[in-house]
Amino acid sequence: MKRILIILAISLSTTLAPMLAQEVENITISQLKERVAAGADTLYVINFWATWCHPCVEELPIFESDEVQQLGSNLKVLLVSLDFKSQKEKQLLPFLSKRQIKPEVVLLDERNPNEWIDKIDATWSGAIPATVVYHQKKKAFHEGEMDVPSLLELISNVQ
Repeated sequence: MKRILIILAISLSTTLAPMLAQEVENITISQLKERVAAGADTLYVINFWATWCHPCVEELPIFESDEVQQLGSNLKVLLVSLDFKSQKEKQLLPFLSKRQIKPEVVLLDERNPNEWIDKIDATWSGAIPATVVYHQKKKAFHEGEMDVPSLLELISNVQ
């Protein structure tokens, strides 16, 4: 009986392994900006969102849409979570696992929004969702929800 339980446990763990959440790195705005600057040929689509923001959660699928993914291998979608660091294990990681979020997710490690919001865009009020697209020193910013056509238009503004 013990052997059967052990085999069952091993089988379940290998079956469920793909459903585990991705690793989520804590990142500062400076680190984010450095990463973008280092990827000169990369088209970055960076979305600021949180698990507790209903409009943010509703728009997440657009970043995995076929239309966006077909833009090429130099496209990098980065979802920057504004969830509280204390909620990473209890809220963020289970959310990512349950929803099987594929784009890379990082957790913003900043305390005072007034110190970093303007570093993203001077017109940003701080409301989320918000999306910024970077490509070869060009930038396009959008505050609020988007759909696939509006995201594609935002991307076209930097290409």
